[in-house]
Amino acid sequence: MSDCVRPNWPCSPRVQAFTTTRDGPGVSSSPFSRFNLGARCGDEPVAVHSNRIALQQHYQLPGEPLWLHQVHGVDVVMDDGTRGNEPMADAALSTLEGSVLAVLTADCLPVLFCNREGTEIAAAHAGWRGLADGMLECTVQAMTSPPESLLAWIGPAAGAAHYEIGEEVRQAFMAHSAQAASAFTATRPGHYLVDLPALARQRLADAGVHSVFGGDYCTLSDSRFYSHRREQRTGRMASVIWLESPRSE
Repeated sequence: MSDCVRPNWPCSPRVQAFTTTRDGPGVSSSPFSRFNLGARCGDEPVAVHSNRIALQQHYQLPGEPLWLHQVHGVDVVMDDGTRGNEPMADAALSTLEGSVLAVLTADCLPVLFCNREGTEIAAAHAGWRGLADGMLECTVQAMTSPPESLLAWIGPAAGAAHYEIGEEVRQAFMAHSAQAASAFTATRPGHYLVDLPALARQRLADAGVHSVFGGDYCTLSDSRFYSHRREQRTGRMASVIWLESPRSE
């Protein structure tokens, strides 16, 4: 479908995943037009609710996604199959058939995980702060599969050619590893372009995950995607992942 982007990764047929675009089957008005799935960005609650129902129906999801109350932290929750209150966390994992995980972004990194056997999945949200604080490493550590068996896909996020940050962001990553310097390009005194996907690959490699894909969609330059940096008041895309039952292969 043209209203979403799907990972190009060698995952099990049981693993299904995609990231929405703003052009999905939604009803949100400007500046959230039209397929905003974020409930905390200022859009009308009734529109968000309608959009979330459309997400489930239009893309034939096997169930309601586990929506998170994202706080730019490093907490990971296990999906136990219940729905209701949104847990305060920035990543979720599951081994349940039909369990749909989702993270919301509009420049931050959405990173989806699965093991090669197609029996475990995870979805993580990592802005620069969460990435620097170890969100991806925490997600890998929370999964039961060994890191070397994991695949990771980096979805649409602010790209290296457009995302300028200050010295404090660079120092947050340099304090972890001098290798991070390769992901920053100086632009003017105290400012740099930052390659978030490159930093994510470094952190994932340090955690033992070397099969990493994606990172080639830029939210800042591609108007199909919401971008907080570009528009300030805007919506959110959802990156979703789930496990099909063996009967559906």
